Amino acid sequence: MLEDACVEIEVLTEKDRHERAQKYARRNRMRYIDQLLNELEMLNLAEQVKMPDRLSQAVDQLIEESRAAEIRGARSLATVPDAMDVLYDIQDSLMFNQIEDE
Repeated sequence: MLEDACVEIEVLTEKDRHERAQKYARRNRMRYIDQLLNELEMLNLAEQVKMPDRLSQAVDQLIEESRAAEIRGARSLATVPDAMDVLYDIQDSLMFNQIEDE
């Protein structure tokens, strides 16, 4: 009986640890998206249409990592506003998943 309780505690502890790791990963991803959006907004305010290569690569990598190619769809990410739209879509999906998890 005591062994069963210990096993159950270990299982619950591991489950809690896993949930916290997912929560922090989502928060970090949201923070990173916010940083990218801030850079894009600065470019947008400066009326820059084309993204610098470094920023374009960061957005492309985020899309790939997020498995958000379907979010991207047929949109071109050559412009700042298009990249911002895609990042907002990814951010929305992260927030929606967070609500479902709670």
